Amino acid sequence: MIQHYVLGLDEVDETQVALVGGKGAHLGQLSRIEGVHVPAGFCVTTEAFRRIMASAPSIDDQLDRLSRLRQQDRQAIGALSAEIRRSIEVIAVPDDLAAAIVSSVARLGAQAAYAVRSSATAEDMPAASFAGQQDTYLNVAGSAAILKHVSLCWASLFTERAVTYRLRNGFGHRKTHMAVVIQQMVIPKAAGVLFTADPVTSNRNVSSIEASFGLGEALVSGLVNADVYKVRDGAVVAKAIAVKRLAVYAASSGGTRAAAIEPDRQQQQALTDVQIVRLAQLGRRIEAHFGHPQDIEWCLADDGFQIVQSRPITTLFPVPATSDRQNHVYISVGHQQMMTDAMKPLGLSLWQLTALRPMFEAGGRLFVDVTRELSSPTSRAGLLQALGGSDPLIGNALQAILERRDFIPALPDQDPAGPPTRSVPAPIETDAAIVAELVERSEASLATLKRDIRAETGSALLGFILEDLQELKRILLNPQSVQVIRAGMQATSWLNEKVQDWLGEKNAADVLTQSVPNNVTSEMGLALMDVADVIRPHPDVVAFLQDVEDESFLETLPTLPGGREASDAIRAFLDKYGMRCVGEIDMTRPRWSERPTTLVPVILSNIRNFEPGAGERRFEEGLQQAREKEQELLMRVRALPDGASKAAEVKRMIDRVRTFIGYREYPKYHIVSRYFVYKQALLSEAESLVRARVIANQEDIFFLRFSELQELVRTSRADKQLILQRKDAFRSDQTLSPPRVLTSDGEVVAGSYRRVDVPAGALLGLPVSAGIVEGRARVVLDMADADLEAGDILVTAYTDPSWTPVFVAIAGLVTEVGGLMTHGAVIAREYGLPAVVGVEQATRLIRDGQRIRVHGSDGYVEVLSSALPLTASGR
Repeated sequence: MIQHYVLGLDEVDETQVALVGGKGAHLGQLSRIEGVHVPAGFCVTTEAFRRIMASAPSIDDQLDRLSRLRQQDRQAIGALSAEIRRSIEVIAVPDDLAAAIVSSVARLGAQAAYAVRSSATAEDMPAASFAGQQDTYLNVAGSAAILKHVSLCWASLFTERAVTYRLRNGFGHRKTHMAVVIQQMVIPKAAGVLFTADPVTSNRNVSSIEASFGLGEALVSGLVNADVYKVRDGAVVAKAIAVKRLAVYAASSGGTRAAAIEPDRQQQQALTDVQIVRLAQLGRRIEAHFGHPQDIEWCLADDGFQIVQSRPITTLFPVPATSDRQNHVYISVGHQQMMTDAMKPLGLSLWQLTALRPMFEAGGRLFVDVTRELSSPTSRAGLLQALGGSDPLIGNALQAILERRDFIPALPDQDPAGPPTRSVPAPIETDAAIVAELVERSEASLATLKRDIRAETGSALLGFILEDLQELKRILLNPQSVQVIRAGMQATSWLNEKVQDWLGEKNAADVLTQSVPNNVTSEMGLALMDVADVIRPHPDVVAFLQDVEDESFLETLPTLPGGREASDAIRAFLDKYGMRCVGEIDMTRPRWSERPTTLVPVILSNIRNFEPGAGERRFEEGLQQAREKEQELLMRVRALPDGASKAAEVKRMIDRVRTFIGYREYPKYHIVSRYFVYKQALLSEAESLVRARVIANQEDIFFLRFSELQELVRTSRADKQLILQRKDAFRSDQTLSPPRVLTSDGEVVAGSYRRVDVPAGALLGLPVSAGIVEGRARVVLDMADADLEAGDILVTAYTDPSWTPVFVAIAGLVTEVGGLMTHGAVIAREYGLPAVVGVEQATRLIRDGQRIRVHGSDGYVEVLSSALPLTASGR
């Protein structure tokens, strides 16, 4: 077999990543674009690297050891990666390989200087750039020096930072190989980086250029401040001219040197305005060729631009696809649903089929287009009030877009006379029987679904689910159900507003909503405390649960003393709540019934932190506090002018809140209950497809949209390449952070809290549950890791209903995502937990173990101390 150890850049393209690495493939492709100049050069291919690696048997053992390390094993990674690099660096380059490299250099010019650059196969990809993870050497002259630096590039595949990056992004060490790019050295007047999308705002229509004098190494290594230029529509729209005191130049002896810039040049533009626009246009040409916004390294030499690298910008959040060229504004569905993780295609499409308005997909998340509502003065006011009240960061971002006045055209209301008159539903009576009847009807409908779906298979099953989704929508849109939810929310808002006006007290309704009836989510948390009560008296069961890893543990449990009672209690809990899980709006997520080990840490925490009967006592205490608060408010209101009338109205609203507010949690419970029925039926169908060898495993169906799954079931033919692509895309989507507000330009519009009434250094958020609490912060990103003690304050990204069992053990709550009426806020109020949500980057700014103070009434968090020591148990 002919070995390709060396290939000219003019011989490679973007299809040859496996042979020449990401950088080499991109440079080869760049050299084919008309009007784009790339320094002449060649690639030492991955076949050469494989030969070198195979010549040292010790490396195989070292890679085995490396594969067993985790990202957190920093010291071991550092030591072992250094050991591997030394092993590679001492390997002599075989004569025939050295001759191939040296002859390629001679063809370009033996006396010239060269850049020797690493080019890994897992580099410059749409999902992960690997920028800066391997090494580059500039101004290398002479055959011996070039061969030495080729070896150094091979070894740089195992720098500590490259190894850690691969671990974090899921790339195997053995599956990643190294090519080396050798190019003629360019001696530039100026150099820098061009982003064809603004790296700060993600706006796809704004190019951002960073420029400094001399080689770009000074900018990349952080030695100098760079000029920053912004270009839009062929014009420079912003400039920030840096004071550039240093530049890096090629040294006469080889390598590079830093030198001071003359004082009169330090504040000069590194590029003229004409050059800035020309470079931006060149960037657009490169972007158009690759079909994705690019991060481009450039040099200016002899008044012409040379492109020395172009890679996809991997940090941009994708833009929802549209069929027009109009401006659009999107808001995140995940921030409303407390689930900002990426969703698989089947989960996305099922939620879209359930949704009551169109939703658009991007980055594995869903968005709603609110452009039309923002265009109309009447609907705009309602939208800003609703979204701004629930999540001020969204409201502020939308207001910022409107203030530009050029993005969304102001349209007159469709009918100046107002909407057509419709019959207004009669006010709903404050009657608990209404809620009971709504729940009963929903439960009866769910029972019918469970019975009837058993008879369906194949295409009929998919059609049956589509029909049942209409039944689900009918239940969700039941006018009486909508009235109950609105009545509870309106009464809550009325109480908060009036009590603050009359008595100067904020968030009075928070205490009044403790221990309300018919809240299926808060009842779930207390029910798991009851499970702990059953298990607590049985030490063998407790000991067994502490080491549980197998999901089939409920089968083994009855063999232990007290195990039958424990098993029955857990199964009874799962019968009612087992369809829930973190991220439950994504039907493809593992449910508690499918992964019951998720609940074990919470059960053990309840056993450790509470006495028997704590669940019932907690409910009664909350009920008593609510009753006392009601009496206190009524007494204070009666003392006001016209107090008797005001007190009667307050009493009426308190009754409405306590009758209706708990029901707000029920519709989502019903949605996920139906979803679990669908999921079980679809997995059964998928099992048949696996047996027929149509798909490889059951969960392959999760990477198809519902309509695609219909087609697969109908034809018994699967697009296996599509499934693989979707799996890769999902892994990529998981690394992205979805914005609250996104425009069709790709701009991420970040809102802010416009407040000055908080202490310096406080972390701002939205107050959702009154009270002030101090305690130890526990930063928890996965509910399965929630090893909490009484008095801890939970700090996490978001909490959907599945986090409720954790709430019983904490004293306060801080989340990055949330709103006034989202699930975490509702349950925090019912449990009487001070809570602040919408605290940007809370899980990064607050360290696990720090002492913090949560101001649940005023919406901010104070960090009071450095991290406290954890206990011997790892806490």
